[in-house]
Amino acid sequence: MWKKIRVIILLLILATVVQQTWLDKADLAWKHNLYVAVYPVNVDSSMKVSAYLHTLTREDFAGVAEYFAKEAEPYHLGLRHPIELELGAEVMNTPPPPPVDSSVLDTIIWSLKFRYFAWLNSPKVNVKPDIRLYLLYYDPLSHPRLSHSVALNKGRIGRVNLFGDSDYNKQNLVILSHELLHTLNATDKYDLRNTLPIYPDGYAEPDKLPRYPQSLAELMGGRVPVSESKAKIPKSLEQTIIGKSTAREIGWLK
Repeated sequence: MWKKIRVIILLLILATVVQQTWLDKADLAWKHNLYVAVYPVNVDSSMKVSAYLHTLTREDFAGVAEYFAKEAEPYHLGLRHPIELELGAEVMNTPPPPPVDSSVLDTIIWSLKFRYFAWLNSPKVNVKPDIRLYLLYYDPLSHPRLSHSVALNKGRIGRVNLFGDSDYNKQNLVILSHELLHTLNATDKYDLRNTLPIYPDGYAEPDKLPRYPQSLAELMGGRVPVSESKAKIPKSLEQTIIGKSTAREIGWLK
């Protein structure tokens, strides 16, 4: 009896994985625009952050949709807005944090926990989302440095650490867009040891002469290289582009 139950469970899991793989491939064919639901989370229950979250509107995230529309133009996707964002209701629970220096098994277990969290904590929005991003807002006075955000292409979900202050709105959109691309199979193009962009894929202008200083950041490279050993954080999406390597990973360039 238990053997039959285990077989049924395994078959259901296999069917779910096959279905998700098929859907993932269909999304990256870009036959339709993708809807992204963003859910604010007040991580520390800060009164300051709470006041900030009450000011947020869909328009605060419109720059992301406009950015992807502009960056997609050279690749002729045939979609006016390949990415659309919707602001969902505030989520009162915090997604499980990723494991630190853990085994592959720990990472797999965490990813399953995160996907279960997303299943339980996805307030309805106008259009069923293809991607769900949980925006974890912190008070910059008590958290001057944020830990790394994470996103999964399986399940298309992200845990994005941001500052809950209007002074950081433009910088927040850069981080959000970077993690959004992770859900679409884009990989980091910077050295994890020092955060410096990796040449050439992590450079917005790899053919520029002289090479330094660069004037833009490749979005998945994360920073604007100003010398071989120094790079600065872009202040807004206007200081970033989506390079060819990233475009290939997300299905824009065949």
